[in-house]
Amino acid sequence: MKEYTHRRSPILEQERADGIIEGRNAVMEALRSGAAIDKIYIAKGDTDNTLGYIAAAARSRGVVVVEADRRKLDGMSRTHSHQGVIAVAAVREYASVEDILAAAREKGEAPLLVVCDELSDPHNLGAVIRTAECAGAHGVVIPKRRSAGLTAVVAKTSAGAVSYLPVARVSNLTTLLKQLKEEGLWIFGTAADGATPLYQADLKGPAAIVIGSEGDGMSRLVREQCDFLLSIPMRGQVNSLNASAAAAVVLYEAVRQRI
Repeated sequence: MKEYTHRRSPILEQERADGIIEGRNAVMEALRSGAAIDKIYIAKGDTDNTLGYIAAAARSRGVVVVEADRRKLDGMSRTHSHQGVIAVAAVREYASVEDILAAAREKGEAPLLVVCDELSDPHNLGAVIRTAECAGAHGVVIPKRRSAGLTAVVAKTSAGAVSYLPVARVSNLTTLLKQLKEEGLWIFGTAADGATPLYQADLKGPAAIVIGSEGDGMSRLVREQCDFLLSIPMRGQVNSLNASAAAAVVLYEAVRQRI
């Protein structure tokens, strides 16, 4: 995690506190300083040159820029003077998938990754990261869009696990899964109608476990890339677990098999 102990900028103090950076000067300073930024929200329809410059600078750094209506920005704002732009700071830099796989191989272990398909709830993502770190997974992968990022809320929910477990962010999960297959990983999706019961799956080899969103599960294209669709046995009246609980069940079955 980056530390900024040599600076006492109020902007960076604000970033530490809640991850919200507001206003044109503050966001520009954050971009210039190299601070890790998860997303930048810019007022939809605003043609101001300064906002356009901020958007261009952010995109050149690979930061996701989202156009949002002013009501959304007003709801996010802590100062009520956001000037049409709010940045959400990332609590640490994102890793690359290549680095995650290399780290697994350096340890002499079969890679174990968790791929989160559009988990928009930061509490869910934080819980998944916490469980993945505890289970000894080598990393978590999330999409750039339609997903929570490494925000302060995610860090808090992860109980500090974001400091130890690398998280990568990619533009296209379908392309990622194809690449992981080329690297020799088996892709295991989780689905209520999965044809492979969890406790009959072989999770000892190189594996990526895909966790879908709570509302819709895995997207169709992601689902089509899975080698196996795992079903978790349900014995009660409720027929599904939330995303983080499903991730925990599958991850610890992988742990059991790898002991």
